[in-house]
Amino acid sequence: MYAEVINEFTVYSQLSGDRNSADFASAMRQGYRSARWRGALSKALETRLAQRKSGYVSPYEIATLYASLGDKDRAFKWLNAAYSDPDIGLIRLKTDFLLDPLRSDPRLVELARKVGLSH
Repeated sequence: MYAEVINEFTVYSQLSGDRNSADFASAMRQGYRSARWRGALSKALETRLAQRKSGYVSPYEIATLYASLGDKDRAFKWLNAAYSDPDIGLIRLKTDFLLDPLRSDPRLVELARKVGLSH
């Protein structure tokens, strides 16, 4: 259902009129055509990092892209930036399926504790 996910991003960007969202959806579409889902994620990440140079992009969102690509160290670098920011995305830290690749890492438990989401 990856193509459907990209279509949803495209529809959102059209409805919102947000140029960054449109660029993100376009990058995902381009990456998907060339290298399937991993390519879509890589292009999306590249786009968000470029957008961050000229405006605000959620560090939490960048962390989820790195996590989805399997780059745990960079994902945690951006999660820690989200904590320092602070980024509202951190409220989803314990439930966001995009962070599932990080669940077994003790750094996620520690960050959840720091955010105040521990049991």
